[in-house]
Amino acid sequence: MAFVFSHKEYVLFLNISFLFLLLFVLAAHLGSSPQRGLHLASLHHPLRQDDCDGLRRITDHGALCSYLETHEKACEPRGFVDYLRIFYCTCGGHPLLGYALLVLWLLVLFYLLGNTASHYFCSSLEGLSAVLRLPPTIAGVTLLSLGNGAPDVFSSIVSFAASGVGDVGLSSVLGGAFFVSSVVVGIISISVDSRSVAIDRSSFIRDLCFFLLVLSFLLVILIVGRIGIWGSMVFMSLYVAYVVLVWTGHYSKEKQSELDVPILDGLAVGEDVREGVRSNSNSRVSYCVGWFLYLLEMPLYLPRRLTIPDVSKERWSKPFAVASVSLSPLFLATLWISQSGEVGTAERMTIYLIASSVGIVLGIIAMETTEKSAPPETCLMPWLAGGFLMSLVWSYIIAGELVALLVAIGDIAGISPLVLGFTVLAWGNSLGDLIANTALAVNGGGDGVQIAISGCYAGPVFNTLVGLGLSLVLASVASHPSAIAVPRHRTIFETLGFLVGGLLWALLMLPRRGMKPDKVVGMGLLAIYLTFLCSRLSESLGLMKLGIPFGV
Repeated sequence: MAFVFSHKEYVLFLNISFLFLLLFVLAAHLGSSPQRGLHLASLHHPLRQDDCDGLRRITDHGALCSYLETHEKACEPRGFVDYLRIFYCTCGGHPLLGYALLVLWLLVLFYLLGNTASHYFCSSLEGLSAVLRLPPTIAGVTLLSLGNGAPDVFSSIVSFAASGVGDVGLSSVLGGAFFVSSVVVGIISISVDSRSVAIDRSSFIRDLCFFLLVLSFLLVILIVGRIGIWGSMVFMSLYVAYVVLVWTGHYSKEKQSELDVPILDGLAVGEDVREGVRSNSNSRVSYCVGWFLYLLEMPLYLPRRLTIPDVSKERWSKPFAVASVSLSPLFLATLWISQSGEVGTAERMTIYLIASSVGIVLGIIAMETTEKSAPPETCLMPWLAGGFLMSLVWSYIIAGELVALLVAIGDIAGISPLVLGFTVLAWGNSLGDLIANTALAVNGGGDGVQIAISGCYAGPVFNTLVGLGLSLVLASVASHPSAIAVPRHRTIFETLGFLVGGLLWALLMLPRRGMKPDKVVGMGLLAIYLTFLCSRLSESLGLMKLGIPFGV
C-alpha cells in the first residue's frame, strides 16, 4: 500500500507545515539551554524501564517538564526528535498548540512515507522487473505487492527493531489487514452493487483461504509467545508457497499482473509548477508567483531527490542524477555516524573523507556516461540498485520517526501505542488502498473489480508474511540463539478474531450470492469493523473489558 497524491494544494500545505515546524523547533532549540532541544538519537533504543508512566500522574506543566529532565533515560526519545520535551517544555501550558504540531508532523510523515514508496521505491521496482524480465504473474505478487505494501513493511520492521515497541508493528500489520479486507472490500461491494459484476471464484477462494492459513500460523505463534530464527524463516517462506500457488493457477486472460501501467502513479512534485512557470512566462507576476510556489514545494522534495538515484523517463534529470550518486555516500556516512553513538573526531573525518571520495568518483562516472536528454539505456542495474537502496534507507528512517511519534503521542494522551497502531498507523498506511482500489473497481469495469478485490487479500498476505515475517527474522537473528518474545496483548487476539470473522463472512456470503459483491456483503463487512472499533473505544474509555486468557 502506498499513497496516491494528485493535489498540488495538499503538497504545498505539507511543505509549508514542514517549514513552520522546522522554524518552531529551531527557535525553541536556540532559546533553550545547550543541553536541551533537538535530540538526534538512534532508532535502536533499549526498552525504557517505566515508559514514562509517571507523566500520567502529573498535571502541572512545569512539573511535567522537570520530570522529563530528571528521567532522561526512562523518557529517552526513540526517534530523531524529542517530542515529549517539545510538547511539555517548549509548548508548556499550551497543549492545543502541542497537539496541533504533532498532528501536522504526523501528516508530513505519512506523506513522506507514501510518497517515497510511490515515487522512488516503486520506480526502482518497475525498472528491476523490466531488467530481470520477470513474468507478469511473479512480478504482480512480488514487486507489485512490495511496492504497495512498502509503508506497512517498513513500519513493522522499524517497530520490531526498536526494542519494546514490537506490538506497534504487529498491531499496524493486523490493523491494516483488517481495514483493507473489511472496510475497503465493503465499500467496493456497496459501490458496485448495481452493476452485478461477478468475480473469479477460484482466485477469490485461493487468496482468502491462504490468508486464513497465514492467520492460523500467526495465531500459533502468538499462543506460544516465543519464536526462534527457524520458526521465523518458515513463517516468512510461506510467501514463496503463495507465489508458486498463484503462478500455477494463473490464467493467461487475466490482466491483473500486467505491469504496462506504473505500479503506483504519483505526483512528480514540482512538475506542474515548472510547467506553469514556462506557460506563464509572458507575465512577470505569474512567473514570480510560479517560482515562489515551486520553491515552497522544495523542502520535502529536494533532500530525497538529491540522494536517491532516479532513472525513470518522466523524471530524468542529469544534474539531479549526478548529484544523487555524489551525495548519497555522504548521506549514508552521516546516518551511520549518528547511529553509532560516540565517534571520535579522527574516525569521523576518515569516514567523511572516504564517503566524499566515493561520491566524487561516482559523480564523475555519472557525468561522463549519461546524457542530458534521456536516462541511460545500458548498465541500468547499478542505477536501479542504488535507487532501491536509497529509497529503502529513506523509508526506514521515515517509518522509524513515525513509530517514535506514535509512541510519544501514546505517552502524552495516555493511549496505548498498540491501539494507535491498530487505528492511526493502520488507517494512514491503508488510505491509499481505499482510494486506489475503490476507484479501480468503480471505473475499471469487470476486470477492475476483480483486480481490486484480489488486491484487498493478496496485499495483506504479503504484508503479514513479508512485513511481519521479515521483522521476526531480523529480530530473531539479533537475539540468536535465544528466541524472541512475541507481543501477546489481549487486543491482538481480539483483532485477530474480528479479522477472521470478516474473512469468513466474505467467504460464506460471496459464493452464496453468485460471487457478486453487493450491499449485503459490504454492509456485513462494515458492521464487523464498526463493532471492532466500538469495542476498542469502549475498552479505551474503561466501559468494557473482554477477558481473553491469552493476553498479558
